[in-house]
Amino acid sequence: MQISLKQILLILLAAWFSINPKESVAQKKVEVSGFLEFMNTTMAPANSAVWQNMSGVYNRINLNYYATKSLKFQAGMRNNFLYGPLLANTYPVYIDLLTNDDGLINMTFDVAHDSSYVLYTNIDRFYATWTQGKFETTIGRQRINWGINTVWTPNDIFNAFNYLDFDYVERAGSDAVLMQYYTGNFSSVSFAAKLDKDHHLTAAAMVKFNKWNYDFQFFGGVMNTDMVAGAGWSGQIQGAGFNGEATYFRDKDRFGDTTGILVASIGANYTLPNSLYMHVSAIYNSNGTSDPAGQGANLLIGQMSAKTLTLSKFDVFAEVSYPITPLIRANLNGIVNPLDHSAYVGPNVSFNLTQNLGLLVMSQVFLGKAGTEFGGYGQIYYFRLKYSF
Repeated sequence: MQISLKQILLILLAAWFSINPKESVAQKKVEVSGFLEFMNTTMAPANSAVWQNMSGVYNRINLNYYATKSLKFQAGMRNNFLYGPLLANTYPVYIDLLTNDDGLINMTFDVAHDSSYVLYTNIDRFYATWTQGKFETTIGRQRINWGINTVWTPNDIFNAFNYLDFDYVERAGSDAVLMQYYTGNFSSVSFAAKLDKDHHLTAAAMVKFNKWNYDFQFFGGVMNTDMVAGAGWSGQIQGAGFNGEATYFRDKDRFGDTTGILVASIGANYTLPNSLYMHVSAIYNSNGTSDPAGQGANLLIGQMSAKTLTLSKFDVFAEVSYPITPLIRANLNGIVNPLDHSAYVGPNVSFNLTQNLGLLVMSQVFLGKAGTEFGGYGQIYYFRLKYSF
């Protein structure tokens, strides 16, 4: 299918102007939100003096419909148009990854593409929620977030995410059923199950409760080919946030003759009186390697699972953030693999230009020898302008 640049822009403009938040407010039962974004990406490869560029226009629409006091429908859709030499130089691998849908139902549509551009639509939320007293059931494509740590989430067996994919803050959804019974203000019992496109089942039950001013969670179930059991906590120590989570995986078909895998993360954060925010975290993977932990393109754009958040046995994360002014915030974050001596550094500055318009300038710098976890990628620079409504 051939489509001109003018037609692509018209499609994106139609998606933008078709929604009117003021009208949705008048309807009372309907809420519409989203954003329109432009982002330029420039990559300076480690093994080449030729810089590569890619630009993208992104539109997101979130729709909430309150049918009754007990029944709510929600949908979320992304319309993405990317173009440039960086896309062409990775054709068709990158486009195939962008338009891949791991859900039981394929809700990602390749509208048009060539070697140097792609226009695709992805429906990552499409579900109904029914609430009756303390009981709540959600059916459809949804985000089931069982993780606690903000960098590595081994408890997130349904929707693990890649920290380096900073622009997709909503994260992918799963075709799933989630049932929750709230036993108190800070306690609940949950059961969730999902099927992916290969009909692999992930299902588990979780118990949450609060004790000693800490939130605790415990769960058990199955994730694809593994039996899983996990736990997590979140609380404070002398005003500092303190959390952790761990999940144990064991092959269900060879349960008696295999060694299980433990993935665990721990984190702490603190904000000083001058608003300087500090955050540290670490992850341990018993199945990880102490040798070079390179994973090719998967580091940047590959699908993560709670079992493969890192190929290394041990990684450390650190972050500092400071509001230079009420409208300008500077952030510096990084990850170090002390075993293969590689590292990632991500400095960025965000500007609130207006109440709805934001600007982000960011870089991702990868350090280390080729074949290590963060080596061989070079540097990537981003310029993002985002209007939210």
